[in-house]
Amino acid sequence: MYRTPCLIAAMALALAACEAPSDDSADWPGEAPPAPEQLADGTCWAREVTPAIYEHVMGEIQVVQAEIAEDGTVIRPPVYRRAPVPRVVKPRGELRFETPCPDQTTPELISSVQRALAARGYFSSSVSGRMDAPTRAAIRKYQKERGLDSAQLSLETARSLGLIATPLDEL
Repeated sequence: MYRTPCLIAAMALALAACEAPSDDSADWPGEAPPAPEQLADGTCWAREVTPAIYEHVMGEIQVVQAEIAEDGTVIRPPVYRRAPVPRVVKPRGELRFETPCPDQTTPELISSVQRALAARGYFSSSVSGRMDAPTRAAIRKYQKERGLDSAQLSLETARSLGLIATPLDEL
């Protein structure tokens, strides 16, 4: 008789726990993206680490060591068994690239990035001025086509979108 109201209350609590977090760090897998490193020359550099990818393949594992006499003769050979062993499919990688410094990454710049990517067909959400999941996805797609597989905005991308001036010595 109390089963239905308890079930409804439990479902309501479960749904409330599923509410999306409001901070931007939840859009980044694992943890928030690391802040850019600011160098003495005033430039900022982003760092993105891609973890190694492993797979298990069948291999031989030594389970008993060989017994060897003092004169070097083998008393008992080693014993092996077949078992899955890890193998690196893709090694760990690290990307480092120049990025706008935190004082340049204002809501106005992010809004401009969103509008520029929308004009090129990469961004279809509303312009919010926040570095949210749709914005990161659009940045990743745009940059990946240009050789940089990262959702962090690079300085080169901001310049190619016409949002940050290119110094004259780079022209």
